[in-house]
This record gives sequence, structure tokens and C-alpha cells, in this order.
Amino acid sequence: MNVQSGMGESQLFASAPDDTRAAIMQATYAALTEYGYVNLTIQRIADEFEKSKSLLYHHYDGKDDLLVDFLQFMLEHVESDSACEATAAPQDRLEDLLDRVAPVELDEERHAFTSAMVELRAQAPHDAAYCEQFTKHDRSLRERFASIIEEGVETGSFEPVDPDATAAFVLSVVNGIRRQRVTRDDDGDVAATRAELDAYVERHLYGGGD
Repeated sequence: MNVQSGMGESQLFASAPDDTRAAIMQATYAALTEYGYVNLTIQRIADEFEKSKSLLYHHYDGKDDLLVDFLQFMLEHVESDSACEATAAPQDRLEDLLDRVAPVELDEERHAFTSAMVELRAQAPHDAAYCEQFTKHDRSLRERFASIIEEGVETGSFEPVDPDATAAFVLSVVNGIRRQRVTRDDDGDVAATRAELDAYVERHLYGGGD
């Protein structure tokens, strides 16, 4: 299995700086990954933005308004990056999706991005707009897992499991991997957790093991 996701900054902001929104999102990404949520300011975003600071206020009321749009932009790209080839076999699609959303290793850029997203997710209990965006993202990813599993069950490739319940469990583990790898000063047992997730899939879906 692959261990790194392929979404890089050049892919995320391919239309920047020609597209104003993409350019603002690129500046926000740069400032957020450098300073984190707590120390992020409009001025620091403006420092990364090639156009005027006033243009930021033309499009957004303030930092939080900008970050909600940034969150929507980034989650759209995460979902696009985790899309799998629809014609592939269910097992290949499932393993490809797991490698994309829960790789064992992350390069420096993706680690910074994951850290920023975990920081933003931590605001969700206190901010309805953040909560709404992460709810949409989690629901979309859970439905993607469930769709693959359901197809595998229907074609006889997978064991006759409940697709929705299995997808919900897998997503919970994936989100745990994302959080632990950037909130601990060691590797967060990511490799061991991912190995157990793979073993679960092998037993629960593929019928392997005792």
C-alpha cells in the first residue's frame, strides 16, 4: 500500500494567483500552517497575499468568516483528492481510499496541513459554521466508505456486513489517526493503529483470519 497522500500545495492552488479566491486561500494556507489557528491574524494572511489587504476585507468580514470559507475550500479538495477510480474493484478502491485518508507517513507539508485541520476541527464545538463544515465532510467520507463496502457485499467480494455501521467505525479510526499524529510528540502509534485497521478490514470484510 502507498503510505503518502498525493495532494500537494501546487495541486491545491493550481488556479492561484489568477483566481482571487484561490490566491486568498493560498495565502491563508501559508499563514495557518506557519502560525497555527491561535496566532493567525488577517495581517499575517495579508503578508502572504500578493494583492492588497483591503481586498481581503472586500470579500470577508474578518478572520473567522475567511476561515469558514477556507475550511470549505480545503475540505472540497480533500474530498476530491480521496476520490477513487469508480471502475476499480471494491477491494482496490477501499484500500486506495484508506491510503489517501490515513497514510502511515506524511511529508512535512501534509503534516502541517493536517495540524491546521485538527486545530480548525477543535473550534467546531464552539462554532456552528465550523461544525457544519466538518459534519458535511465526515458524512461525505462515511458515505464513500459505505458505498464501496455496499458494492463489495452486493458483488460477493466482501462478507455480508452492515455497510453503514462498518463505514462509521472505519471513519472513527481514520479521524483518530489524523488527530493523534499531530497532537503527540511521538508517532501517535499511527503505524500500529493502521495495521490493526487493515487487519480489521481483512477479517471483517475479506473473511481472512481464523
